[in-house]
Amino acid sequence: MIGSGPNGLTAAILLARAGHKVAVLEAQPDLGGGARSAAFTLPGFIHDVCSAVHPLAASSPVFASFPLDRHGLEWIHPEAPLAHPFDDGTCLLAERSVALTAGQFGAGGKLYSRLASPLICRWDELMRDLLAPAHMPRHPAIMARFAALAPWPATLSAGLLFRTPQSRALFAGMAAHSIRPLEAPGTAAFGWIFMLSAHAAGWPIARGGSQAIADALASYLRSLGGSILVNSPVRSLDELEPDSLIFCDVTPRQFAKLAARKLPADYRRRMETWRYGPGVFKIDWALSGPIPWKARECARAGTVHLGASLAEIAESERGDAGAAPFVLLSQPSLFDATRAPAGCHTAWAYCHVRNSSLVDMTAAIESQVERFAPGFRDRVLARHTLSPFEMEQHNANLVGGDIAGGANTLRQLLARPSRSLYRTPLRNVYLCSSSTPPGAGVHGMCGYHAVRAMAADQG
Repeated sequence: MIGSGPNGLTAAILLARAGHKVAVLEAQPDLGGGARSAAFTLPGFIHDVCSAVHPLAASSPVFASFPLDRHGLEWIHPEAPLAHPFDDGTCLLAERSVALTAGQFGAGGKLYSRLASPLICRWDELMRDLLAPAHMPRHPAIMARFAALAPWPATLSAGLLFRTPQSRALFAGMAAHSIRPLEAPGTAAFGWIFMLSAHAAGWPIARGGSQAIADALASYLRSLGGSILVNSPVRSLDELEPDSLIFCDVTPRQFAKLAARKLPADYRRRMETWRYGPGVFKIDWALSGPIPWKARECARAGTVHLGASLAEIAESERGDAGAAPFVLLSQPSLFDATRAPAGCHTAWAYCHVRNSSLVDMTAAIESQVERFAPGFRDRVLARHTLSPFEMEQHNANLVGGDIAGGANTLRQLLARPSRSLYRTPLRNVYLCSSSTPPGAGVHGMCGYHAVRAMAADQG
């Protein structure tokens, strides 16, 4: 197994459970890929390097089949999954309850409840189909309901299905997790997945930091006899034993380098021309106290989206953020006291920028936080920033700062990274990164489906 992200570790666990002798090779000194934590700022402050909040982990069928709680993983559910504040000092909350959420949507509340409730009631069935490559749905009725909402641009869905400016902004923030312009077809699907997951599964954080997810997966793998070697970069598949079964938790550009001239020319070109999406600019803060939100209800939420309107968020996601980027913020220490010394807090935020951008977004991001939480800067004890280039240095899969394993265009979602999906032209060599279906997120399902593809090939 090349790479120790959640997908690689998931595949390794499934292989070990099937009786294979498994070794995971990780280039970095720490395992975990996109699920790592580090002491970026001051002693006693724990920050998540990449992923911080985990709605898809809470909905993952393969994670549900692992005894991760017995290997140290504890989920913490904030009282409310998400808050979305506005300039007038109010906010909307995505609550666990559909009724409480819909009650904030004015005249559109009844419609929202009618659309959301049937999907939430069969959430596990829906996620088994959504977190899989394109196939004939195992649950066609519930997939048909979702499919009626999914293919549209988020801007169109927000305008038609949400009746107030505030609820439209809330939905736009959810859809912005697509890391695509909100006018693009299919971005509504991301909005609905994140809206629905808030009710059906919650948006939990891992006690002690996201590293706890990777550590629990690694502990379970070791209990099955698997081994993990850090500081062990693989520069070519030629370095590995020729008869090995090889799984690569890497993106297409990296795989093209690993396989070099072994690949047919057309497949190699497909890997080399894989389109990466926007990058992110990220800040971690050590704070002397909680963020002083104007809308005090924001303190009930683990995640806060900062963008005052549908138009403002859409402008930012087109790459025109300027001084008002759409900011995704996590405040884990409000719910997990292990993240900071007594009385102090941590926060984590990022905005989308152009791939490999060199623009320092620190002032713009902090201005957005200050806009909705006057006095925020006075509570900053220390900050640590990661540009798109630095994100890639921490994790080679984050090419140009792209946290999604490739642009979420319709073509790349359906043929990810090629029509052969997890399979490669090389015998016994498979891909299992977020550049394969179902794509980005800490859920392990790319690894799960890669192992299933291998099992089908071996009969």
